[in-house]
Amino acid sequence: MPPRKLREPSMPPSMEKVKGQNLRTGWTTGTCAAAAAKAAARALECGEPQASVDVKLPGKGRERRVEFDVERCDLGDSWAEAVVIKDAGDDPDVTDGAHLTARVSWREEQGLELDRGNGVGVVTRPGLGLPVGGPAINAVPRRMISYSVEEVLDPDEIGVRVVISVPGGEKMAEKTTNARLGIVGGISILGTTGIVRPFSTAAWAASVVQAVNVMGAQGHKTFVLSTGGLTEKAAMRLLPDLEEVNFIEVGDFTGQAIKKAVENGLERCFFVGMVGKISKLAAGVMMTHWTRSKVDNDLLAEVTIEAGGPTALIEEVKGANTARHAYELWRSAHLDRAADLLCKLAAENLAEYAEGKLEVHVILVDFDTLEPAGASPGGLALTAKGRA
Repeated sequence: MPPRKLREPSMPPSMEKVKGQNLRTGWTTGTCAAAAAKAAARALECGEPQASVDVKLPGKGRERRVEFDVERCDLGDSWAEAVVIKDAGDDPDVTDGAHLTARVSWREEQGLELDRGNGVGVVTRPGLGLPVGGPAINAVPRRMISYSVEEVLDPDEIGVRVVISVPGGEKMAEKTTNARLGIVGGISILGTTGIVRPFSTAAWAASVVQAVNVMGAQGHKTFVLSTGGLTEKAAMRLLPDLEEVNFIEVGDFTGQAIKKAVENGLERCFFVGMVGKISKLAAGVMMTHWTRSKVDNDLLAEVTIEAGGPTALIEEVKGANTARHAYELWRSAHLDRAADLLCKLAAENLAEYAEGKLEVHVILVDFDTLEPAGASPGGLALTAKGRA
């Protein structure tokens, strides 16, 4: 088969454009934490509960400020506490409706101290760009919280302690990848722009990069990419000796994961997926979202030819509606070798994309059974066929 040029099409910034809907944006946990912190700081400074507060969003250019209602604001002798409820817009965010709570209190030493309370995670592993043992509050939210408090109180003149907590945050975190990344006890306070964009592709890509960085920082050499929850479960069954941190739901961002793995010195990659994504990788497409690439029927036909398929089957595959349709035609014809060849092509392309710096194995799992139905030569030992 003639070689195909490797390419990584760009991804739409949001699924909003794909769905064609006017989806509502929301606010990150970082923005809401900053708003709560500013409200508490102002209440502490003036001795009056605050009903609303505005915060500055990060970014260059024209300043943008957003006003938030304060759900609750309490005062004590030397502290104030405020709550802002997170609105994630139309994004299916597990922290939507979370009560971002900030308690601001005086302290003897000058400067601002930022800490975590209940429901905010603690970092237990390197690779996240945060101190191990410290609160899981990312860099941009830290700056937003500090800036918002400093608009009210001057830490060069007085000492201030800010504690961010999220009631129920530990339960929310169970629906995230925090535990896998080494963040325990609650959610992370996140955000780079301050805004939650519905179904953000940038957020997913960032999570993939972060997961690879964590593995690299911990000295792991093997990683496993899957395209979603079902294929990840299949991958975990195939590779039971690996730790959970070694597995990444890569979605459509295979190319980015491969590049970042090379940068981090990882050495061996397993890709476990279904025929649709694997057929695109076999065609040299590293960004596999359906809006950015189509299934290459000519390639599937060439694979059928090389696998020894009869002329009638080749013609059927050429006219297949989807990669799954082609796969089902192969299965009906008992042409199992076609799936192996497809995986072999995908593995070769991924290895080439990594400039030969990764050992790559590709395993195709069946839609219905999630059992291995094909594999590149290096992955055959993991399948029932290879173990027999």
